Amino acid sequence: MAGTAGTPGTPRVLRAMNDRAALDLLLEHGPLSRTRIGKLTGLSKPTASQLLARLEAAGLVLAGGTTEGHPGPGARLYEVNPAAAHAAGLDVTPDRILAAVADLTGRTVGRYELPTPGRRAAGPVVQQVTDALDGAVKAAGLARGDVHRLVIGTPGAFDPGTGRLRYASHLPGWHSPTLLDELAAALPVPVEYENDVNLAAVAEQRLGAARGHEDFVLLWNQEGLGAALVLGGRLHRGWTGGAGEVGFLPVPGAPLVRKVSRTGSGGFQELAGAQAVPRLAHELGIGPVPSGSYTESAAELLTAAAARPGDERHHRLLQTYATRLATGLASLVSVLDPELVVLSGTALTAGGEPLRALVQDELEELAAPRPRLVVGEVTDDPVLRGALVSALATTRDEVFDTSR
Repeated sequence: MAGTAGTPGTPRVLRAMNDRAALDLLLEHGPLSRTRIGKLTGLSKPTASQLLARLEAAGLVLAGGTTEGHPGPGARLYEVNPAAAHAAGLDVTPDRILAAVADLTGRTVGRYELPTPGRRAAGPVVQQVTDALDGAVKAAGLARGDVHRLVIGTPGAFDPGTGRLRYASHLPGWHSPTLLDELAAALPVPVEYENDVNLAAVAEQRLGAARGHEDFVLLWNQEGLGAALVLGGRLHRGWTGGAGEVGFLPVPGAPLVRKVSRTGSGGFQELAGAQAVPRLAHELGIGPVPSGSYTESAAELLTAAAARPGDERHHRLLQTYATRLATGLASLVSVLDPELVVLSGTALTAGGEPLRALVQDELEELAAPRPRLVVGEVTDDPVLRGALVSALATTRDEVFDTSR
């Protein structure tokens, strides 16, 4: 019936569209005056005044300071109320859960790290998740009920058909068929689950090297080798959530791995995963090979190699590793023909521009499509930042909808 809430073209819906446009402008530009909001939205001064009064009454905007540097009294400035809503993200690995809470503007207001060195040491998964979330909420000075949405990033992916985690046998305790139901019962907020590499791609698309790109591949190399596929601006997850599990990809130069679900590895992982870098360094006579995890050793070796362009052995390390990376990437770009490839994860960003340039050259020799390669720009906790970005996007859609 004409005039009901939600009907396109009705005054309520048009007001809601203007409200959302103004709120998005305030998020993008920071504090703005009524006059400036009117110019940016095309609204008249009276309409802009009514809009701001409405949003202020709803608790979505705050009237703050005034403009300076102009003759006469300054104009009042308005900004999004950061406390109008909060969202949370979790980055889960076998060794720890990293949690953070952000306010509605995107500022991180609480952060907590829960070590999880083993299932018995850290307790059941549901307890781990709630403890990590509560730690971040407490650090933010909030209560658990103040969080509007939680996004959890894990290796692998939860199969939408069965609800079970797949492709992550190395994550202890997360494979129970009732886990999602148990978490839903324990958490009083809506929860979304996403592959960790996909969240790194979300972070790069919104905050980093893939801004403005609708089609790109993010190649990730940290604890494992994986990829995120963004097509038409959307993540492509596949039928079981397993799109991008490129570590299992059979590639030339590596033995054919069978029964990959049992081994937890595959040809591309063996050829170009972080564990391959220390072995390559040893074969090339580069030593001593750093101690620590494969990821830490690979990052240290690649950083050193990138800093020594004139050293033959270090150059051979970068060149050989670049060839291995390009071998697997060639299959991806030949099928997807993406506009951009982002190299992300500690074991790739450590090589910096020297490694990127070598992979670019090799890829142009191995594949017909020639996407541009870039090094990821979101290097501080990209999975966690992607989780927060994702949680905030949905939270804003809900909180900023004034048509209801």
